[in-house]
Amino acid sequence: MILFSLALAVAAQPQAPTPAAAKPPALPADPREARHERCVATATRDPAAGRAEAGRWQLAGGGYFAQQCAGIAYASEGNWSAAATAFEQAARAAETGRDIRAATYWAQAGNAYLAGGDAAHSRTALDAALASGQLTDFALGEALLDRARALVAGGQPAAARVDLDAALTHVPSDPLAWLLSATLARRTGDLPRAKKDIGEALARSADDANVQLEAGNIAAAGGDEAGARKAWSEAARLAPPDSPVRAIAAKALAQFPSR
Repeated sequence: MILFSLALAVAAQPQAPTPAAAKPPALPADPREARHERCVATATRDPAAGRAEAGRWQLAGGGYFAQQCAGIAYASEGNWSAAATAFEQAARAAETGRDIRAATYWAQAGNAYLAGGDAAHSRTALDAALASGQLTDFALGEALLDRARALVAGGQPAAARVDLDAALTHVPSDPLAWLLSATLARRTGDLPRAKKDIGEALARSADDANVQLEAGNIAAAGGDEAGARKAWSEAARLAPPDSPVRAIAAKALAQFPSR
């Protein structure tokens, strides 16, 4: 039986944490914080207005707060290259200022590079974020998860497994982490682990077409035709009409004779 799936890093991309999501703990007080919050709110709601505000603020001395806000605006537009550059500039400036926000900015840069398909630069940025020791809890888990995706894209599945296992200890409720862990386990021949982890993903997000698609792949790998057919049918039902997931699920189902 043929297995069908999106590439590990690419399949998960739409579910990646937004660059605005993670904030480090115990940030030092800064008088620019209130304006930064307003800028980020604008950048998320109206990216063009957010970019304009960030630019004005940068000229007025907003520094890495303004640069990070610009990154949020670019990310909200899906301009991942510009977002990654802005986040990286913010991270470097924050490091120069010895501000622990640098770790979050590096993580955001890594996420943006990954979303833009640049796994090599993503790995470099995420290495910097994780090496800082400033990320904790959810932020740490998501950075590890992103680096695992970058490692898979770079052909390093063993290193990716280490990061995925670590990520799961910090974000055990994240269905994406379980999905990626299941996919990697299947691709490396660990079917028992794949079945266990896709079960965790299904328990948390059975209405996700990506999760159902991988459930079908794992069922097919184990010779469970009925299970594969059921999961792939559900993936096709859940996926948007023009999405790659629906097309892949339909192709997978086409191998079965009509009933």
